[in-house]
Amino acid sequence: MTNFSILQGKKVAFFTLGCKLNFAETSTIGHRLAEMGTRTVRDDEVADICVVNTCSVTSLADKGCRQAIRQLIKRHPGALVAVTGCYAQLKPDEVDNIPGVTLVVGAERKMELPKLIAEAFTPDIVECPIQVTPYKEIRSFAPACSADDRTRHFLKVQDGCDYFCSYCTIPFARGRSRNGSIHDLTEEARRVAATGGREIVLTGVNIGDFGKTTGESFLDLIHSLDEVEGIERYRISSLEPDLLTDEIIGFVAKSKRFAPHFHIPLQSGCDETLRRMRRRYDTSLFAHKIEHIKELMPDAFIGVDVIVGFRGETDKDFETTYRFLESLDVTQLHVFPYSERPGTLALRITPVVDASAKHTRAQRLLALSETKWQAFYDAHRGVEAHALFEQPKVGAAVMHGFTENYIRVEVAADPSRVNQTIPVTLLDWNDEQTALRAQFLSR
Repeated sequence: MTNFSILQGKKVAFFTLGCKLNFAETSTIGHRLAEMGTRTVRDDEVADICVVNTCSVTSLADKGCRQAIRQLIKRHPGALVAVTGCYAQLKPDEVDNIPGVTLVVGAERKMELPKLIAEAFTPDIVECPIQVTPYKEIRSFAPACSADDRTRHFLKVQDGCDYFCSYCTIPFARGRSRNGSIHDLTEEARRVAATGGREIVLTGVNIGDFGKTTGESFLDLIHSLDEVEGIERYRISSLEPDLLTDEIIGFVAKSKRFAPHFHIPLQSGCDETLRRMRRRYDTSLFAHKIEHIKELMPDAFIGVDVIVGFRGETDKDFETTYRFLESLDVTQLHVFPYSERPGTLALRITPVVDASAKHTRAQRLLALSETKWQAFYDAHRGVEAHALFEQPKVGAAVMHGFTENYIRVEVAADPSRVNQTIPVTLLDWNDEQTALRAQFLSR
């Protein structure tokens, strides 16, 4: 039997890279370790335990993980170092070869980290330092929820992916699609409300695929969550275009608590490129989704993911993507230069787009994004909205919040308004042009 008392009083340093899903999982691991008597290390202390939750979405992410691990080992000499996350799952031997790493834990056993760490401190328990399950055998769904400055919470509702797009390693890193039950997730939302949480972001790998393991649907889930008293807003982190049904859009438009805020991965505005990517939709379907959202919610914020420089993407293909995006009534583009990932089908595609062309294309789309984002903000100057305000930085003269449709607003710092949703009028840009100044309509 594992002796968890061995962790009593030990100091833990956490480092998380990548997506909000990782942050939610790290937060849950941290809570479980705290229940066993650990505490988070202070800035002036050396940790006994380091937990690194890694990302592997690009080769640059892999490099960042290696640097973070080495820096933590240097900063906390002698600490037990446990590395988990996507990089650990995909390249466990590479992680294990970093001097100072104690444990390498894959996706299936990530939430067992407290147990594995306790056992690593126990001399008479000998277990392999690499605990990685093949992706086809990853079956468990581990619930997770994290708080962002106690105003916004990130609730994990789904994990894994069955899509196997030609450029992506996520199915190999996180396994097949699986999810929690609507009952359990709704109860978690109630617990968030009971602690004073006002906003929940639904996170996962492919959340529109919700229900694979429980026979439920994402539409069923959001119907249930919408009834939780105390939560003022939900945001949906990302939905594949083919899974963003007209019924989901219609429900968000009339719901009590779901914000008019969508994040939809396009990846390319060229149908030929989408086919090479093995995406499950075309530009016609994507355009229909945007039009339907704007028809029902004209003020909706819509963010769009785009990959530039995918293998085989010609100048003509990119121009097709650019013109398509230019024509869409979307708010912001999240632009990613294509990154080679070992083991993906994309490596069979030729020709390779050179780095210079990737950079040029990315810069053009980023400029288009800035134009659309500023136009969206400008269109809302003078509009009344409700802003949920966040904790200001220590000593700051201003504080910030977000409206229902994700417009960042700025007011004079006032701690009494933190975690409060307050009616405001949106005014002019702040000096840095990162937010709109706002005026309170009432307390």
